[in-house]
Amino acid sequence: MGTAKRVSRASSRRQGVSALTLLCAMAILTAPGLAVGSAYAAPGAPSAPTAPVDPAPPAAAAPGAKSLEQVHKEIEDLYRQAGSATDAYNLAESETKAQSERIVEIAKLVVAGQDRIAGLKDRAGAAARAQYRSGGLPPGAALALSDSPSAFLDGAGRLRQGEKATTDLLSELNRTQTDLERYAKDAGAIWQKMEENRVKKEAAKKEIEDKIKAAEALENRLAAEEKARLLQLEQEAQYRAQTAWLSTGAMKDVKGSATDAGKRAVQFATAQMGKPYVWGAVGPDSFDCSGLTSKAWLAAGRGIPRTSQEQLRLLPKVAVKDMRPGDLIIYFDDASHVGMYVGDGAMVHAPRPGRNVTMAGVGSMPIKAVVRPDA
Repeated sequence: MGTAKRVSRASSRRQGVSALTLLCAMAILTAPGLAVGSAYAAPGAPSAPTAPVDPAPPAAAAPGAKSLEQVHKEIEDLYRQAGSATDAYNLAESETKAQSERIVEIAKLVVAGQDRIAGLKDRAGAAARAQYRSGGLPPGAALALSDSPSAFLDGAGRLRQGEKATTDLLSELNRTQTDLERYAKDAGAIWQKMEENRVKKEAAKKEIEDKIKAAEALENRLAAEEKARLLQLEQEAQYRAQTAWLSTGAMKDVKGSATDAGKRAVQFATAQMGKPYVWGAVGPDSFDCSGLTSKAWLAAGRGIPRTSQEQLRLLPKVAVKDMRPGDLIIYFDDASHVGMYVGDGAMVHAPRPGRNVTMAGVGSMPIKAVVRPDA
């Protein structure tokens, strides 16, 4: 009995130390003065995530019913499709914003062109009135009637200059009118694109809502124990993927240190942990995946594209071995998800609806590319 008590006390102490270690690690990760790249794990090779505890065997499903594993896959597929549609929505929104700004620029050009035409018409009218006052006599008649031939010749020279100026003025007037016609045509094309983007946004929004509702309906039909098991299935899948990724030696040469801006971006992103994923959200109370990364880098003083696909397209790519804290990791072939590398094989991200901003292994999902906002 005494031996059993000592074993029990030792086990309790070990659990207490483990819990304290975890709490300290989380406190370090979210501390304002985080020293990125040095406090995520013990020195040496990056640590793999702790293996999940083996769950109790699930109850047998009724004949014809879907297994929890099947439900898990179906929910994950729905959320992945919602993620793709979310990025399509965000992309259409950003394009619409750019097109709206271009419409404003064109409107300013049109106003300036109209003012220019009004000024040119005034000058043309003044030239016509001056010519009328001169009598409009033919050059030969004017020479015959002139008291001073030299004065006449001087006047004729000025007249030729005036005629050239009038010709130039009319040419400029025609060019300005042509510009206005082009502006109108450009504006019409942009309005058409804006309408197409509006249709795309509405279609993407409906797809997002339908996929999320379908996934939530599946999840809401589960009992509390099944929901807990579902979360565990997600964690197990992430653990297996991360372990397999680490076993390839992918982190062996990753030793990059964060820049000052990278540290600020990581500090912002990790400070959002626990806040819910909401599609299209950019804070402060909720985020989607690219909303989190774009806001984090904005807080670090660097504006980057809003969507994960645009982040992939426009930001410089770096090799995984050159990765440093603050870099963005783009996931899946369609670039529909993004997380931020924080060091030691971990990244912070907003996973999906129904989940909160959290940390996960860099290799817990298929990596498409790594991009650097502060190249």
